[in-house]
Amino acid sequence: MSIDLNLRSVEIMTNWRPDISQLRRPAYLSLAEQIARAIQDGLLPHGTRLSPHRKLADELKLSVQTVSRAYDELIRRGLISGEIGRGSFVQTRPKEPEPPYLPERLGELVDLSILKPVCEQIHLEHMRAAFGWLAENLPSSSALSFRPNMVFPRHRAVAAEWLARCGLEISPLNINLTNGATSGMTVALMSVAPPGATVATEAISHHTLVPLSTYLGLHLEGLPIDRDGMIPDALDEACRKGVIRAVFLQPSVINPTATLMSAGRRQALAEVARRHDIAIIENDILGPLVEDRAPPIAAYAPERTLYVTSFTKITVPGLRIGYLAAPDRYVAAVANRHLVSNWMATPSIAEIATRWVTDGTAMALVEWQRRALAARHAIAEETFAGLPYRAHPQSLHVWLPLPEGHTEEGFVSQARLRGVAIAPGSSFRTSEQSWHPAVRISLGSTTERELRTGLGILAALASGSPEALLLAI
Repeated sequence: MSIDLNLRSVEIMTNWRPDISQLRRPAYLSLAEQIARAIQDGLLPHGTRLSPHRKLADELKLSVQTVSRAYDELIRRGLISGEIGRGSFVQTRPKEPEPPYLPERLGELVDLSILKPVCEQIHLEHMRAAFGWLAENLPSSSALSFRPNMVFPRHRAVAAEWLARCGLEISPLNINLTNGATSGMTVALMSVAPPGATVATEAISHHTLVPLSTYLGLHLEGLPIDRDGMIPDALDEACRKGVIRAVFLQPSVINPTATLMSAGRRQALAEVARRHDIAIIENDILGPLVEDRAPPIAAYAPERTLYVTSFTKITVPGLRIGYLAAPDRYVAAVANRHLVSNWMATPSIAEIATRWVTDGTAMALVEWQRRALAARHAIAEETFAGLPYRAHPQSLHVWLPLPEGHTEEGFVSQARLRGVAIAPGSSFRTSEQSWHPAVRISLGSTTERELRTGLGILAALASGSPEALLLAI
């Protein structure tokens, strides 16, 4: 007689039950957190069959809908699976990394987890007007051509003008239009680092960089940082000890710690890269939004830097277009990698970006964003007075190192239970070296009123003692 060892078909019994006395509003999320903690602690092992919705609802004196929403939340996190006709089972096998932000906004939450610019009715009106203009003025090449070189010569010339505003002088022939910064990052990595190569980056970096490197077969090495960004000696040592093919940097405020790297540090990192002949990928998606900044690293090492910028974080999220500028040595590689992974950027969106750059709309929206962010930072400064948070006047977020005794998981969970979603700092971690718990808090993702409420809740949590029993099981 054969024995089925597939745990999905084994109904493991457990004595663990949710604690009704620990439920908080919203109840579905509190229940989901209790079950998630039990799974993490091994009290609900892989293959455990959870109580049916109605039975658990009766036990906890909750509605069936509340239990169903809790189970849906656990399915979204990849912690359980629902099997039609059999029930819900704990699932603890390795899964894809979760994004630091909520995939969809829930009505009960003040969502400060996703990084986005401040948006109001003016942005929608600009986009509607742009599509109206496009309906009357779309060139035949943008609608009918498959050949990037037939569509984009004019756009590349305008892109060079925009990059000059970013502090970079470069020929239009060295510019590729991309569908935003993520596409640009992907193409840049593919162009400079073959599978199996090692790419260095800051110990706290872009949240998609770790999974992206994994998918591309790259090894990512997170290097120490200080309040001015990556430490040049650390990059030099890493290059001397191993074969580093490229370094990925975010020197201008968009990095999680909201650091604006000095000119001296940019020059020093460029010299290390030149000494060891490695490529630099510079992610500068805020571009001209950041005032009084040093020139891009690409200006110090133009022969080896692939420069990425875009419009989504500084104008309107729907304007998903960006520029990838590459030195001569990488132009052919960039064109080929972009062709096989994206073919070309969306021509109609490129038309809008080009019009906005030439008629001044793009820069006007950038200036609008600066003013809006100034108001958001004033709220943060008032609410977080006395807390050791990090920010920059043009950053879209603040970075809050947690006071002694707080864990990221506990802080993020308590914030969720109180109606605020934030991003755990570990989502941006690229190194296994010593780590101080922190969270990233978006300032532009909601209204000023909701922001003030959300920051107030977070300030109270950070100023108080950790409540270890909040999620007791």
